[in-house]
Amino acid sequence: MSPAAGPTSLELYLVRHAVAAERGPDYPDDAERPLTDEGVERFRRAVAGLRDLGVQLDLVLSSPYVRARETAELLCVGLKPRPKLIVVEALAAGEKPADVIAAVARHSAAGRGASRVALVGHEPDLGELAARLLGAKGRVEFKKGAVCRIDVDRAMPAGPGTLRWLLTPRVLRGLAP
Repeated sequence: MSPAAGPTSLELYLVRHAVAAERGPDYPDDAERPLTDEGVERFRRAVAGLRDLGVQLDLVLSSPYVRARETAELLCVGLKPRPKLIVVEALAAGEKPADVIAAVARHSAAGRGASRVALVGHEPDLGELAARLLGAKGRVEFKKGAVCRIDVDRAMPAGPGTLRWLLTPRVLRGLAP
């Protein structure tokens, strides 16, 4: 591999948004529900746990929904160096895994140098994507604020990939200094 070609593997970090306001009359549009104060504080501590693990990201792709964007922003602010954040429609609730994979391929092209990419989205979509990337049926369960790392071949971002870890928000908070 020539140095200009960049890495052949892609580290994908699947991140479910943190705890958000409940559905109801205050938020008739589900896409507008923000994180709760508790959700913000818990996810900040979870990001500190990621930082303690040595996680670094080049790029964060986020659902356009408010709760996912706020989670993505907390992730970006909490990591050093600070990764670039891009909102992509493919991560909105109910979108197809194939569209997410296409967005990852587009935004992590070798020339852009993004080999560590986080995807911030929703359940059950992230769980279905994780299963697809791992060549499994069904879905992987993600608690709010959970993070999963799956390594895939850059040339075949649809998988099969290798599960490196899946950490609940409680475990991530426990890792924080």
